[in-house]
Amino acid sequence: MYQQILDPVAHSLAWSALVAAVPLLVLFVLLGVLRVTAWIAAVGSLAVAIIIAVAVYGMPIGQSLLAGTEGAAFGFFPILWIVINAIWVYRMTVDTGHFDVLRRSFARVSDDQRIQAIIIAFSFGALMEALAGFGTPVAVSSVMLIALGFKPLKAAVLALTANTAPVAFGAMATPIITLGTVTGIPSDTLGAMVGRQTPILALFVPLVLVVIVDGLKGLRETWPAAVVCGVAFAIAQYVTSNFISVPLADVIASLVSAAAVVALVRVWHPRHPYAEPAVVAGGALDEPTPEFARRVAQPDSRAEVIRAYAPYLIIIVVFVLGQIPAIKELLGRTTQIVNWPGLHLTNASGKPLGLTKFTLNYLTTPGTQMLIAGILSMIALRVSLSRGLRAYGAALVQLRWAIVTVMLVLGLAYVMNASGQTITLGTWMAGAGGAFALLSPILGWLGVAVTGSDTSSNSLFGALQVTAAGQAGLSQVLMAAANSSGGVLGKMVSPQNLAIAAAAVGLYGKEGDIFRKVIGWSVLFLAGMCVLSALQSTAVLSWMVP
Repeated sequence: MYQQILDPVAHSLAWSALVAAVPLLVLFVLLGVLRVTAWIAAVGSLAVAIIIAVAVYGMPIGQSLLAGTEGAAFGFFPILWIVINAIWVYRMTVDTGHFDVLRRSFARVSDDQRIQAIIIAFSFGALMEALAGFGTPVAVSSVMLIALGFKPLKAAVLALTANTAPVAFGAMATPIITLGTVTGIPSDTLGAMVGRQTPILALFVPLVLVVIVDGLKGLRETWPAAVVCGVAFAIAQYVTSNFISVPLADVIASLVSAAAVVALVRVWHPRHPYAEPAVVAGGALDEPTPEFARRVAQPDSRAEVIRAYAPYLIIIVVFVLGQIPAIKELLGRTTQIVNWPGLHLTNASGKPLGLTKFTLNYLTTPGTQMLIAGILSMIALRVSLSRGLRAYGAALVQLRWAIVTVMLVLGLAYVMNASGQTITLGTWMAGAGGAFALLSPILGWLGVAVTGSDTSSNSLFGALQVTAAGQAGLSQVLMAAANSSGGVLGKMVSPQNLAIAAAAVGLYGKEGDIFRKVIGWSVLFLAGMCVLSALQSTAVLSWMVP
């Protein structure tokens, strides 16, 4: 049995927090400064975390290793289980040529890559986040961007940057529901509060996507589409989360924003359409050719277009059906919750930690639903069993290093969580008194940067946020929501999601390059969220708190 200690270094929370931050510093320095391959960086930071857990926190070596294995298992199921099956569906559409049809269909909506980035990375990515979450939108939207001629690095950066504003309501609002469970605050109230924070972020994300594609020049030429998309998404997300349904917030917002942009480009076009020659990693897809341009001008048959869209329509239908209460309850009967063998942990007050329980939600996990959608897509695309299995094997090969990286990163997260390193950091930050309103989103950002999941961050820090708010005389609803809203900005720098993005676009070993491209946007957005949270805690914007 191991009982967590929050201040093992000289009984000082500040010094202990400084030591607890070392594994994260090692990870980000190796990735962003030394440009070390992601799995090697993960190995190094995991080793440092285990050493600190054993030597500083007094955690038995066996318990720390067991915590690491549980994290690795969680990294594979459910997280990688989702991504593997999503990439499998994509590879089948490529192998059968239907992805080229989809590519031409999107090109007919607009041949301007700045518009395409808004529709696919932001709106379509938000829909994938709403239905599945856990890295699926990054994997799917990045390869769709490559299919339209985007360079791999730019496609990965766009997908990661866009996967921010929708995250808090992702996977049918799983992060919000989890936050409500650990804080005791109704999830509808928390969803309403988050729905008064992330829509403001959504106003700016499409503008940033345009800047990433074509700089300030592109922003001057394409701002109407970016503004229409951001405003439509923000209004729909706010209205849905506050007055209709928290779980449906992203579903409705993504569809409304996509429809708004498509309607706009029917009557307005940028003065100078933008496209750049594609340099596709691995030669999986060729850049647009004269033949491709001819086929765009001469549309594919309606039957071909329907089959090209079929896998994504099937995914939507399967995930929507999976959220129907009666079906969800039926599928949930197969779920098992087991105690991780040999792992025995308590928190600082001696209460057992839920970290030791491992959930095997065989049928309700988005990964299994994606597998079902893939099997149905095989039928729709007329893919034989042997061809489908070859595509699955190719997906595993493509993701092999991402699989290793994600499992190592989640091992790191679990070791830090189990030993108390993460909660030390959070407790130290929570001692900031009234200034905690400014720091609260950073705590959520930190949790997601470590775990790659807003759900995990809310589970880890939600109760701490509420406790700190009570001690500082701040709104508990605001601080709990700020954890989730700040957390969404940690997704783009999470090594887990960096590995998924790199694998999806064929840039194995280039996770550090992607990290350097997105860290600035992540910090800038986080600063804005911190200011918003601080203002909402004062008379200036306190009217926004339900």
